[in-house]
Amino acid sequence: MTNGFTKRKVGTLTLGEKLKKMRSDKRIALNEVSRVTKIRLEYLQFLEEGNYDELPADVYVRGFLKSYGDFLGVEEQYLVKLFEKEKGIKKNLEKNKNPDKNKNDAQAKPLNISAFVFTFKKVVLFFIAILTLIVFFYLYHEAGMLTDTPRLIILNPEPNSQVEEKSISLEGKTDKDAQIFINDQIILVDDGGKFKEDISLQSGINVIRVKAVNKFKKEAVENITVQANYTEDSLEIANTENPVENLVEQNNFLADDTAVQVELSVDPGPVWVSVETDSNLVFSGTVLAGDVQKFNARDKIVISSGQASATYIKLNGADKGALGKEAGAIKGVVFVKEEKKQ
Repeated sequence: MTNGFTKRKVGTLTLGEKLKKMRSDKRIALNEVSRVTKIRLEYLQFLEEGNYDELPADVYVRGFLKSYGDFLGVEEQYLVKLFEKEKGIKKNLEKNKNPDKNKNDAQAKPLNISAFVFTFKKVVLFFIAILTLIVFFYLYHEAGMLTDTPRLIILNPEPNSQVEEKSISLEGKTDKDAQIFINDQIILVDDGGKFKEDISLQSGINVIRVKAVNKFKKEAVENITVQANYTEDSLEIANTENPVENLVEQNNFLADDTAVQVELSVDPGPVWVSVETDSNLVFSGTVLAGDVQKFNARDKIVISSGQASATYIKLNGADKGALGKEAGAIKGVVFVKEEKKQ
């Protein structure tokens, strides 16, 4: 005893020691605890001995401590905190004793890859990747267009064909953004890339040059040879197959003072021409140089041309000269019969 105080050694009990002491104070056997709490006897022994490495996962140990605490009348959280504190201390001590083992364990620890989760950033990156692919394929397509010639398919007439008429219908297909030229005259192409044009023919061999040009100025050319086996006499004979009807019609035109007759030719050619007689479209196509086309009407004839200064007109036998003074296109020029002078 010193200064009236008695010195005693103060020790701190571990979780296992406290559990064992509280159980011993109540004079309860470990087997009885296992029977009531349904905890395996060996797990209760590991808890009281502090042999935590032999116990199952922590989630089960917390369940054991809750059941054991309820049995002894001790708060669950108090026991759980002691368990976690002692286990953490033990783990740190083992790390300090075996640093190489801990390093190897860390290297051998499998990589924990969490499940893929959509975030705003990932969604944005996804759409950027899709847009990049679209741009890439567009540029790839355009690069192909730079080197590829446009498609050009002639559906009618067949090469080296023979006809008995003065004109023929030329039909074909090309790329929807390409332009078509027939004998260097541009013609209309629909949205699907189809085109159709009536071509006047001279007696004998006719070479029709069809050219497709895309927006990169790449060209595809087809030359179609057509043999026109007609003469003016043969055409007149063909028109007399129904002699009564044709004769009546011709006499009506000749007898009618208001009848209109136009002879159309081009020089130089070829030239695209459109002709309407009495508001009916009777010709729309390309006229070759040297070819003469004749049209009759009761009231009026309306002519449009792709080259006004290269299109020449005779009205009822009278030479009217060129359709226009300018070299460009002209539309809707109307011809009617001139009144007789008294």
